[in-house]
Amino acid sequence: MRYLQANRDHWDELVPAHARSAFYDVESFRAGRTTLMPLERKELGDVGGKSMLHLQCHFGLDTISWARLGARVTGADFSPQAIRLARSLSAELDVSARFVCADLYELPGVLDELFDIVFTSYGVLSWLPDLARWGQVIAHFLRPDGIFYIAEIHPFACIFSDQVDTPNLQIHYPYFSSGEPLRFDESGSYATPDTQLEHTTMYEWPYPIGDIVSALVAAGLQIDFLHEFPYASYQMFPLLEQDEDGWWWLPGQKSLIPMTFSLQAHKAP
Repeated sequence: MRYLQANRDHWDELVPAHARSAFYDVESFRAGRTTLMPLERKELGDVGGKSMLHLQCHFGLDTISWARLGARVTGADFSPQAIRLARSLSAELDVSARFVCADLYELPGVLDELFDIVFTSYGVLSWLPDLARWGQVIAHFLRPDGIFYIAEIHPFACIFSDQVDTPNLQIHYPYFSSGEPLRFDESGSYATPDTQLEHTTMYEWPYPIGDIVSALVAAGLQIDFLHEFPYASYQMFPLLEQDEDGWWWLPGQKSLIPMTFSLQAHKAP
């Protein structure tokens, strides 16, 4: 699929730029900083001794962070450059984490085991062309009573332009999915806006919250909770202000719109 190849080329090129960026701050991570937000650490609780599959892991900082907390983690990503760097960091830091390079939809043919937890977070869903198959992949890898957990950018917040520095949000993108991707041509990224890339074309798919829940239910999972929060995990819009916990809020309007959601589901025994 040309969409997948364009996205893989884009992400492969972003890996070294992200590894050098202040956004990811790999040096402080080497010194022991966790990249996990308080939200997912609180809601997932103690992961010590549990097996975890981290989907769309990029170059593995969250994966390694979970391993530092005692989980037996496998990270998976479609970018060879990302997985190469993740393996290098894991070996350098002497943290036991396994990394697999595979497209999410092909992962069941590459990895043959079940997990206590399947985890994914922040900026992952828009890269997936088929949400129903995503749900099936998650269900495939969960053991009976296993938990799926996602913390993600709220799809409602994604309808607003992220390029306009004004006191008001401006609607720019669709909330509902048409089945066709949105095309973007950007030389930078959320982490490295000034980067000049060769592979600038990428494709993303919008999904409303109902489609996300329905994909998991259709795959046989039972929803435990769906939580919505009026803050973002990064500076989604130029006007957002950061608090002492690292979350980004609309100034003076702290409960105006949802910008993050978390969801937990489980596979019935």
